[in-house]
Amino acid sequence: MGINLDRMREKLATLKGTGGDRDSFWRPEDGNQDIRIVPTPDGDPFKEKWFHYNLGNTPGFLCPKRNYSDECPVCEFASKLWRDGVENNDDESKKLAKSFFVRPRFFSPVMVRGEEDKGIRIWGYGKMAYESLLGLVLNPEYGDITDPETGTDLTMTYGKPAGASFPQTKLVPRRRSTELCEDMTAESCAELLESIPELDTLFERKTSEDVATLLDAFMSTGVTDPEAVSSETEKFGGSTTTNENEETNAVDAAFAELGAL
Repeated sequence: MGINLDRMREKLATLKGTGGDRDSFWRPEDGNQDIRIVPTPDGDPFKEKWFHYNLGNTPGFLCPKRNYSDECPVCEFASKLWRDGVENNDDESKKLAKSFFVRPRFFSPVMVRGEEDKGIRIWGYGKMAYESLLGLVLNPEYGDITDPETGTDLTMTYGKPAGASFPQTKLVPRRRSTELCEDMTAESCAELLESIPELDTLFERKTSEDVATLLDAFMSTGVTDPEAVSSETEKFGGSTTTNENEETNAVDAAFAELGAL
């Protein structure tokens, strides 16, 4: 019997912290693309999740505290490191603490025009795009841009401007309303709207204990493989120094690795 490649992909996704099907995510390409934000049953197509980054080679992972009201060792450690930096006037400690602070990421279900055959996927984006989307929804000139019949597509311009460190996203609504399922039957459109990926299933939920293990491994060895850490490793022990690459990992870079931009 040959190797089950689908199962292997699931295992790899779990190791990378996605916990789900990476095909469920959509990442924009450089240039212009037309997308449609798809309505959700709960009336909120703009979901917020909170992540930690910069923990060695570990991609971004969900913060247990901000997402689930559980204890978070990384939040605790970052707060302690920040307080120590303030009390001792230590800019390096404060800089390192900020790299561990929890950060928001936003997600919406989208239909990408020209790629309708790929179904509805999840688009992950930053605070500026989030504010832009909320501004459009609250603008009476546009209103509910997600409405299947009276909503509107958005033209996205994505890319890294000259001199910029990271890509930027610009969203412009089309001048006229467009139907979400213009070339589909009502039945097909209903099935499409029922196929929105469940966001909570696309990321692995780490317990407080899982996060403590990652932090212990990072602090003691600079790596995040729990098997590389002895059982005698003291909680939050080890050196607090990191190399330059670890300190400068960016949110977008982390999500590029996750395939969830």
